[in-house]
Amino acid sequence: MIDRDYCLSTLARLVQINSINPTLAPGAPGEREVATYVAANLEALGAEVIWHEPVPGRVSITGRQRGTGGGRSLMLNGHYDTVEVDGMAEPFSGAIREGRLYGRGSFDMKGSVAACMAALKALIDAKTPLAGDVVVAAVADEEYGSIGTADLAGRVKVDGAIVTEPTALDICLAHKGYLWIDVETLGRAAHGSKVDQGIDANMRMGRFLAALDGLEKELRRRPPHPLVGPPSLHAAMIEGGSGLSTYAASCRLKIERRTIPGETQASAIAEIQALIDGLRRDDPAFEARVNCFFARDPFEVAPDAAIVRSLAGATRSVLGAEARMVGDTPWMDSALLAAAGVETVVFGPTGAGAHADVEWVDVDSVVRCAEVLRQAAIDYCGRPSPGS
Repeated sequence: MIDRDYCLSTLARLVQINSINPTLAPGAPGEREVATYVAANLEALGAEVIWHEPVPGRVSITGRQRGTGGGRSLMLNGHYDTVEVDGMAEPFSGAIREGRLYGRGSFDMKGSVAACMAALKALIDAKTPLAGDVVVAAVADEEYGSIGTADLAGRVKVDGAIVTEPTALDICLAHKGYLWIDVETLGRAAHGSKVDQGIDANMRMGRFLAALDGLEKELRRRPPHPLVGPPSLHAAMIEGGSGLSTYAASCRLKIERRTIPGETQASAIAEIQALIDGLRRDDPAFEARVNCFFARDPFEVAPDAAIVRSLAGATRSVLGAEARMVGDTPWMDSALLAAAGVETVVFGPTGAGAHADVEWVDVDSVVRCAEVLRQAAIDYCGRPSPGS
């Protein structure tokens, strides 16, 4: 069974450690201190601990409990970097009031990391015999570039993974991906009085934006994915021109395109390029270029996958009811593990306030999450065969 006191004291300490992602807040400490705490904690439990530092100062920790062999291996994955704390009254308190533990990262997602650690402790304390390995992965940088899980996905080989993003104890089978796209329309700089010389890149961007608005409406009309809804896009940032009396030589627009399972980066970019090609057909002098400068794939796992069956059975046992099978819209590290061939699902505790001024996690749900993870690991990794 789960050691409740250990689970909640571990969670409180995790929240009390400032682990703001330095890419989001220059000068922030990053993950080294929280990694030191997690590593020492897991070593005290008897796990095999490895430090992973693909970028200086950006540290992930894995703690492995080895099985006897012949079973499936399972990763319990959670990130311990956080966003900034501006505007928060108690960013690092870890205080518990009315069943809620408060502080930055409590919900997103140190409650989940504590649940993973408590599940591993319960397996080790009970000397639970398993055929496959259980690996707790506490990872860096999910809030920006996911360098932690990206690094582990290529080097830590496991058969299955539960990414413990908070799901209110529902089982998440799918989420959206996204692309960050740069579109630049090109003009010709000239004095504002030289109408015969200047070409206004901002005006050209206006034409492109009108076409983009049509595509945005068309995306909303497409058949939605049953769990995550339709694809979408928005015009996030725009900049053009150099002065009031100068024709704009360039105008740049940054677009975020949210993709659903079944869509690809290539297909999404092709739709944007088709808008440019159409404008060029109408006006052969129209000049624009498109570039995708960052992309993350959508994620989906089959409801009958072995990892889902193990998690559903454990949830049924702990909660006394069938878990809801859901999708979510934000991107998660689950997509990286799935792309590496790891059978992956998402499951975590209840709370609110991710990236907000007040953030909390329900402490009972953290303990229940830990027990679900413990039972799912037993089922997924399997018991040793007689004589092994």
